[in-house]
Amino acid sequence: MKLAVVGGGSTYTPELIDGFARLRDELPLTEIALVDPDPTRLELVAGVSRRMLARAGHRARVVATSSVEEGVAGAQAVLFQLRVGGQAARDVDETLPLQCGCVGQETTGAGGLAKALRTVPVVLELAEKVRRHAPDAWIVDFTNPVGIVTRALLDAGHRAIGLCNVAIGFQRRFAAHLGVAPERVSLGHVGLNHLSWERSVLLDGADVLPKLLSEHGQAIADDIGLPLELVGRLGVVPSYYLRYFYAHDIVVEEQRAKPSRAAEVAAMEAELLKLYADPAVDTKPDLLNKRGGAFYSEAAVALIASLLGDRGDAQVVNVRNEGTLPFLPDEAVIEVPATIGATGATPLPVPAVEPLYAGLIAHVSAYESLALEAAIHGGEGRVRDALLAHPLIGQEAIAADLTRLLLAANARHLPWVTA
Repeated sequence: MKLAVVGGGSTYTPELIDGFARLRDELPLTEIALVDPDPTRLELVAGVSRRMLARAGHRARVVATSSVEEGVAGAQAVLFQLRVGGQAARDVDETLPLQCGCVGQETTGAGGLAKALRTVPVVLELAEKVRRHAPDAWIVDFTNPVGIVTRALLDAGHRAIGLCNVAIGFQRRFAAHLGVAPERVSLGHVGLNHLSWERSVLLDGADVLPKLLSEHGQAIADDIGLPLELVGRLGVVPSYYLRYFYAHDIVVEEQRAKPSRAAEVAAMEAELLKLYADPAVDTKPDLLNKRGGAFYSEAAVALIASLLGDRGDAQVVNVRNEGTLPFLPDEAVIEVPATIGATGATPLPVPAVEPLYAGLIAHVSAYESLALEAAIHGGEGRVRDALLAHPLIGQEAIAADLTRLLLAANARHLPWVTA
């Protein structure tokens, strides 16, 4: 079984390799193709990946290539984990919106739109190469903003499913609080990518969310950066991305007072690449745990194994709405539990969503539709409309200023932008 990783030179990749080695019985890979245009990073990451697999006694071979066609040819699954513009572009995404009093985040608000504009055209071009050279392969998208990118792939007719590690992260943390194995815990997860809530936590089928909030509420609130009183009053667990909405102005002040997350990650990546260059390093470095993407490998392995093995189990993924949330268009992409099998993902029924959450979901979903139009067709007006529609922006003067700044900062990645 061959798996290709587009963006394989990422410092994330050894997290994936660690999971592939540990979960070899679940996903019996024989070849892992790492595809990346940066030869230096690719060589270092491929080297440590080979050593990690050898140490674990895994016989899969690792192929490193800059050729997408060569890397994906014959693959049964292709993982997309790329970052157009690297950490330098991310730093702009996280700092530029602050000039206008808006939150600076790489997947939410103006930063998320900038990333979508850069990323969607590149992903669609890559997906066409997958279609030509691995027509039966599933594309698993981990590239942010996952909801918008997945919608772009599905609209273009690709066999694609979006994946995020937020849900599996909650599952693992809740299981730890309860002192049980993670597989006994399932989530009533609903929303969009990076805009979701856990409305139930089922332990062997029984909802224990009230117990979790009663006994571990402070730890959960601290984990998501929101007040305990709010979490208790809601009776649900918002994802930590909801802090950008529920505490927007506080977050802006915090961000203005410290270096960007991109700057922190860039420093970590430099250290990680030094470690990967060390021929003695043959295990996942502890530093990688601070890089982000916790449990990414477990989520990816489970999803790919279910798609290729037709297991019919339930996992939280990004998938077409198709009536699941009746207040959204069928073509919208939502993040909910779905049954995963050889034909793809089928969303499970979702209990009626309360107006407090449904309103925000609908608002952001409408923004995502406008953002996708801007990413595919370009145009200053489309960018401005998307920013005006976003609930974290929503004012014409701010949308106009952000459009000007955003397009100037990303001009080299957007061929339709004129000086």
